[in-house]
Amino acid sequence: MLEMSGVSKSFGGARPRRVLRELALSLARGEYVAIIGESGVGKSTLLNLIAGLDVPDSGNIALDGMEMTVLDDAERTLLRRSRIGFVFQAFHLLPHLTVAQNIALPLSLTGAQASELSGRVSYMLEAISLSGAADCYPRELSGGEMQRVAIARALVHKPKLLLADEPTGNLDQDTATQVLAMLRQQVRQESGAGILATHSAIAAATADRVMVLTSDGLRPRP
Repeated sequence: MLEMSGVSKSFGGARPRRVLRELALSLARGEYVAIIGESGVGKSTLLNLIAGLDVPDSGNIALDGMEMTVLDDAERTLLRRSRIGFVFQAFHLLPHLTVAQNIALPLSLTGAQASELSGRVSYMLEAISLSGAADCYPRELSGGEMQRVAIARALVHKPKLLLADEPTGNLDQDTATQVLAMLRQQVRQESGAGILATHSAIAAATADRVMVLTSDGLRPRP
């Protein structure tokens, strides 16, 4: 499903700082992997590379056999829209759209029929317990509610690859448990794959396996 090898990434100008070094990762269909590591070690950078939001300095990233590092910006955008769901740590909800419109966005961008769009949005609103907030705007929501909307938006188009960056950071324990179960169920139902970047040991424990990201690389947790 996902194959990554030799991936490195640096930031900076004259004296670049290497954030990721020669990383390798392989995910089979239906597999859900947690990546843990200290703050600033590069977990978000890694997810951005896998999603095609950025490109590595070296190495290869392939999704369903398609090499993403040879695609241009427009091709990566189309691939991301159709096959990837991303739960951003900072939500990235559009302030001028309602909750329902934010959730519907991935389906709208892929040209889904109105009936499919309405049904999926209603289903996701109920799944995140925000059916009564469909017409609200992000500014009217709490941090936890915005996080749930971001999760619903990432799942609404049934992505083959789910990427979640600290998805439970703003949630209470009960809601976090519900969300983690939803993420895992999505991976199973769609025969896709999922990567969860998290500081939470509880969240990481819901994954099939746990990888530890350090400045030296990405390795299975002992």
